[in-house]
Amino acid sequence: MATVTKKSLRQEISHAGAFGNRWSQTYTFETNSSGIFVSSDLATAVQIGDVVRFGILPAGVRISDALVIISDAFAATTTYKLGFAYVDGVDSTVVPQDDDYFIVAGTASSSAARTPANNTAVRPLTLPKDAYLILTRAGAADSAAGIMDVVVNGTLVGV
Repeated sequence: MATVTKKSLRQEISHAGAFGNRWSQTYTFETNSSGIFVSSDLATAVQIGDVVRFGILPAGVRISDALVIISDAFAATTTYKLGFAYVDGVDSTVVPQDDDYFIVAGTASSSAARTPANNTAVRPLTLPKDAYLILTRAGAADSAAGIMDVVVNGTLVGV
């Protein structure tokens, strides 16, 4: 299992909202025809069990919802889960890291879809520190081109 990180993540952080403290950010996970994560630090295809860090959720945002849009399906039988892990690598007892906070394990990515957050067992939370948006691959390794956009919505409330 490898950890794959999108290059230049820090340059993509958005702390500003267009409407007061409302916050929304779109993150993209895209693979090329060989299943390699575009703009990543890994030169091989994403494998089963790999954790892909493709965005940073800023500290102080109260996360309320997410929408996953797969506009170009990934390889057949690929599945995933979607959550967050803290940038500093240290868990929080108040708001623990959760690798399936948004999307539960086993959700298909092998067909085009619009999927709202489907983990009904979680409540809105306020991140105490910056966290990576992480996708954990399962089902099959990536071996084809695919595009997933994740729109995370929340409110900037501070830490």
